[in-house]
Amino acid sequence: MILRSILLSVAMLVGVSQTSYANDKKIPVENFVLEDQYSQPKLSPDGKYLALTVRIPIKDRFVPTIVVYSLPEMKEQCAVRMPVFEVPGRLMWASNTRLIVTKAREVGSAERPYATGEIFAMDYNGEHQDYLFGYDILTSYRHSRYDDTGSYGFLSGTPSKKNGHIYVTAHTWKGESTVFYDMDAKSGNRKLIAKINLPDASFVLQNNGIARFAYGSDKDNLQTLFKFDDAKDDWVKVEREDNDGFLTPFGFTDDDKEFYAFYRTRGEPAKVIRQNLETGSRTILFESKTGSLDISMESRRSDLPFLWASNVGIPKPYYLDPNSVEAKQHQLLSSKFPGNFVDFINYTDDGNKLLFSVNSDREPGAYFIFDKTSGRAYPLFANREALDPDQMSERRPITYTSRDGLTIHGYLTVPRYHNPSKKMPLIVLPHGGPHGPSDHWFFDTDAQFLASRGYAVLQVNFRGSGGKGQAFERLGYRKWGSDIQNDILDGVQWAIREANVDGDRMCTFGASFGGYSALMLTVREPNMFKCAVGYVGVYDLNLMFTSDEAKSSRFRASMTRYLGTDKEQLDAFSPAKHAEKIKVPVFLAHGMDDTRATFNHAEAMRAALIKVGRPPEWMAVPNEGHGFYNTKNRKEFYERLEAFLAKHLGQ
Repeated sequence: MILRSILLSVAMLVGVSQTSYANDKKIPVENFVLEDQYSQPKLSPDGKYLALTVRIPIKDRFVPTIVVYSLPEMKEQCAVRMPVFEVPGRLMWASNTRLIVTKAREVGSAERPYATGEIFAMDYNGEHQDYLFGYDILTSYRHSRYDDTGSYGFLSGTPSKKNGHIYVTAHTWKGESTVFYDMDAKSGNRKLIAKINLPDASFVLQNNGIARFAYGSDKDNLQTLFKFDDAKDDWVKVEREDNDGFLTPFGFTDDDKEFYAFYRTRGEPAKVIRQNLETGSRTILFESKTGSLDISMESRRSDLPFLWASNVGIPKPYYLDPNSVEAKQHQLLSSKFPGNFVDFINYTDDGNKLLFSVNSDREPGAYFIFDKTSGRAYPLFANREALDPDQMSERRPITYTSRDGLTIHGYLTVPRYHNPSKKMPLIVLPHGGPHGPSDHWFFDTDAQFLASRGYAVLQVNFRGSGGKGQAFERLGYRKWGSDIQNDILDGVQWAIREANVDGDRMCTFGASFGGYSALMLTVREPNMFKCAVGYVGVYDLNLMFTSDEAKSSRFRASMTRYLGTDKEQLDAFSPAKHAEKIKVPVFLAHGMDDTRATFNHAEAMRAALIKVGRPPEWMAVPNEGHGFYNTKNRKEFYERLEAFLAKHLGQ
């Protein structure tokens, strides 16, 4: 592939080997085990430095580390490793030399690290590290006059013109209020911009620095919008419109007379609108008929996106202003990388340099800098150097109708090396969640690994999935074991009819909720599949209310909304309660320190299968959580997964 050829010299520069497997159809397991080496790069305002997170090998795992390079020579200026299990959450430049980092904590490779609410700053060379916000603020003598021990801090952005300041949103632990600060990234001094008695609120600033809108969830977990009334000098609730319409503002026009917002009605995917602040007159700018506009890109004004796209199918860009400099640059660069999606990351303050990435179903991600002066794009680095995109498999968007008339979208990954005259064995791979997450067109490690072993892979965005609006998501509430599984099973039947799939050679595999679904599908259809694999799955829904997370009132409220509290239905929807219906071989893998899907789920499922005379293949791993971080454990799981599927599908 031309893209990877261009990047070869860069890969050598940063000391990463590149391997070609053009003549080898079976790519080594190790190549899939390695995660993205680079993430969240940010170009400094003057374009002299590049900050990013790099996974550096330490003992048996790759540790996310903050690295800063000087440009254009890519000379390392510093490498800052955080304490064990702590990782960089978000990186942002406050000035040409001052970098802001939020802290996050790992819980398992199947789950995103969660933000701890802490923020620190450092210079480009790693010096002058200062703790700016968080529960540990009192240990920092420079900021001992502040008490953040009862608040979570979130990095909300910077002024459009970088001046060494950042915006910080603070949520109280008790969920009483939200505070918005302008903070000096060097001294830590802060100025109050706004405060509202609304938990987990987000603020929207005008260009003149005034906080005009605040939105979040109220005590009943319902979305609420407030507008600051100058005359009353107070926040005033914006009542919902007829037909359940709801606004979520996100930016203002240059003169602050109009604002941009998402507009949702009846739980459908949001439209992007522009509305006059005083008169309320509204113009619909664009909308996606198929899914939510959940991909966005920042313009040179970092507070205002210039592009949106939907993750349903292959993303199609919608431009806020098709004639803007950013839109024209995006169209130009997209034409240079056909078959890929170009993602703008950030500009230098003068707009002369742009950091962007290129991704696709087969390209895990390559990074470039576009120089406006020369009109050229210069390669920086690529993720997953051991994987050649030309050896990866196509992910085809699919659409079908469920048994009750609902339009369902998904993806079928078709193995690159297969004989079209023969039907393909199928792996059904449900995603986690189930409410909020969804599968997308971009590179998927599990799907590509399985396709490299000759399997077609079916991924379904069943009802309850994110990406199609709240109404679609709510259709999955309390339907985990019924309608959600029906949607997946209808997808399997579609694949058998339309996609050259061998209906006699199919297995299920998933992680988290996907692990639950992998087992539940075999309960629902005991004779359809040949085997099932559950990875860090939930198998007894009653246990969802007994974990440490369930001590949180919000978590319990969410679980009640998603599952209900009727024990008879929870039992009916729990694979561990119906082991006698599972007639196929099962492989269970779980981290013994999992706090999301606790280890007792796997133990309960295993015990139930043993009781009915079908002991599962078992992989219980100490010191691992919701997904394996240790490289050896990840490799062993993939090897055992490959052998298990081959044994039962005859590969």
